[in-house]
Amino acid sequence: MVKNMDKIQLLQRIFGYSQFRPGQEMLIDGILAGKDAFGIMPTGGGKSMCYQIPALLLPGISLVVSPLISLMRDQVMALKAAGVPAAYINSSLSYAQIQAVYRNMLAGKYKIVYVAPERLDTDGFGTLAERLPISFVAVDEAHCISQWGQDFRPSYLRIVQFIAGLRRRPIVAAFTATATKQVQEDIKRILDLRNPVQTVTGFDRPNLCFSVLHPELKDRELKQLLSARNGKSGIIYCSTRKKVESVCQMLNELGYPATRYHAGLEEQERTSNQEDFLFDRKTIMVATNAFGMGIDKSNVSFVIHYNMPKSLEAYYQEAGRAGRDGSQADCILLFSGTDVSTAHFLIQNSGENEDLDPVQQEIIRKQDLARLDAMVGYCKTKTCLRGYILEYFGQKHPQMCGNCGNCNGNFQEVDITQQSQMILSCVKRIYDKLGHWVGIDLIAKILRGSRDKRVLDLHLDDLSTYGLLKNRTRSDLHAMIDHLEAEGYLQADREHQTMQLTALASEVLYRGKKVAMKIESETEDTSAISLAGQEAELFDVLKELRGKLAKEAGVPAYVVFSNATLTDMAKKCPRTRWEFKQVSGVGELKASWYSQAFLEQINRFLEGETE
Repeated sequence: MVKNMDKIQLLQRIFGYSQFRPGQEMLIDGILAGKDAFGIMPTGGGKSMCYQIPALLLPGISLVVSPLISLMRDQVMALKAAGVPAAYINSSLSYAQIQAVYRNMLAGKYKIVYVAPERLDTDGFGTLAERLPISFVAVDEAHCISQWGQDFRPSYLRIVQFIAGLRRRPIVAAFTATATKQVQEDIKRILDLRNPVQTVTGFDRPNLCFSVLHPELKDRELKQLLSARNGKSGIIYCSTRKKVESVCQMLNELGYPATRYHAGLEEQERTSNQEDFLFDRKTIMVATNAFGMGIDKSNVSFVIHYNMPKSLEAYYQEAGRAGRDGSQADCILLFSGTDVSTAHFLIQNSGENEDLDPVQQEIIRKQDLARLDAMVGYCKTKTCLRGYILEYFGQKHPQMCGNCGNCNGNFQEVDITQQSQMILSCVKRIYDKLGHWVGIDLIAKILRGSRDKRVLDLHLDDLSTYGLLKNRTRSDLHAMIDHLEAEGYLQADREHQTMQLTALASEVLYRGKKVAMKIESETEDTSAISLAGQEAELFDVLKELRGKLAKEAGVPAYVVFSNATLTDMAKKCPRTRWEFKQVSGVGELKASWYSQAFLEQINRFLEGETE
């Protein structure tokens, strides 16, 4: 199928795109010229195209190293659906299946093979590699090779040993979505990338709308969010297995087609639940961070974080699983103070780096705590959320993006100087009485005049600030305390989960400095609507046809066509096969397979014959 094609023909006929995305062509050209390459591209930014096209054009065989079984399976399935023979080797295959792949590799039946890093140093694969003309090795999720990254995997160090053991060094390329400057340098050094062609296309995903909510009751907020997104596909991330179980049970009881995924489930159930989600038998996946790496499901229209992740790297990677086809999608984080203490506990009690010496463990722990501070800052900022993320990764950005909860929210600036004085005074008086700082929850309880047992046992109801803000809700007080922290009047001690005064607090307490705060006066739905009227109706009709064809073929719906392709189809309304091939995402092979069915459906719709 790919013989005698060039990169443009492959792009159009196999993958169905008319032009490359930013950064793709430069990396592809570099690899085809025999140079090493390094691509930092956001989730959904088209990294896979950067190694798939060279793999199909270079002589011999190409290996893609990935730790993600789901990515291997999904990408091989998509390649086969486009007429490209490909395979993967990982722990999900039986011994007989692996041997069959080995025989086919030796027979030259594959141009591209995905392999887990653990497989590289096995005797069987090492012997096989000596007999193969390996011209190209692509390392996906390359940040896993750096112990200073957020997801270090010691198995990635085997890649270096494997490449060094080959008789002829192949072209080596590394790809990642989330890497700070330090991690980028680590990747290049450890993999020994030689004068690589490098591109950072940017971390921005303009189609994603970011929002942070501070609900009193998360379950109630989640129900409202899902009610507004009924029938749409989405992921809900929770920080613990227990919370995954309770949220999934709640959604099932409410009638939502939800399933679950976490490391405590049997592998067979995890696989079954994942396939239910991929094939749209279940539209909602409730999961821990064990789910999602490598999942290429293109029609995920929302990702909701029930709990705050431990780092912005983790959050952006998980949130980036929404809108992979370029359609508008929502990334919503439900934040509460307990999320911070949970994340802090998970960092302090992580057993992931026990093999390292104590000094290295302490360095990594401090880095993790610094990442946590940045994540908390994201949840509390009133500035542009997209800008906050891009700033973290070192990318320039406008002051406002126009597509996040903070930019789109209906905010008004109010004077909270008097309330600020009461809060800061309360913090000081608690310290004077107890001799130590306390957490935000206790501060809020005192200001609200709570009869909580701890308040009474410590005689904090004797303070002059007790009950001064009893007319304010808990969330109001938390928002004001968060704002005072963001402005530098309070400082959080993550180690002990306490809030303490800074030197700046005296400016408000004793010198009359004014404090203003932006408050959202009315919640607005920020989800974008890309289609309306007849186009929206046609989209629904095409979506139903896609589901029928996918079921007949035994593949997930997005393998037939993504939501973005259906959206473009609904807008362009093709009436001929030539016009059908002009739709974004329609390649030569898929046009031959699906054009008749879709064109007939479009014509019936336009002639008013659909029910």
